[in-house]
Amino acid sequence: MDVALGVTCSHQPACPAADACDREAAHTVATHPEQGWSLLCNGVLLFDDTGELLPNGVVIAPHRPTDVRPERFRHLAS
Repeated sequence: MDVALGVTCSHQPACPAADACDREAAHTVATHPEQGWSLLCNGVLLFDDTGELLPNGVVIAPHRPTDVRPERFRHLAS
């Protein structure tokens, strides 16, 4: 539970706090795919481009993998 940020979680086990490195693993409580965002249980707004807005106003820039080489995954397409 992240009481300091005004967010409480009733899931068992509890969702990661908004300031935890695994914050994106929290349960989704609202989703608006037409607008490109989801609200997680810990109060994090997660955007489709992988950017985030934390409950305390901190912005996390998009962090999509940019070093993935598609040819390494061709065997999965068959």
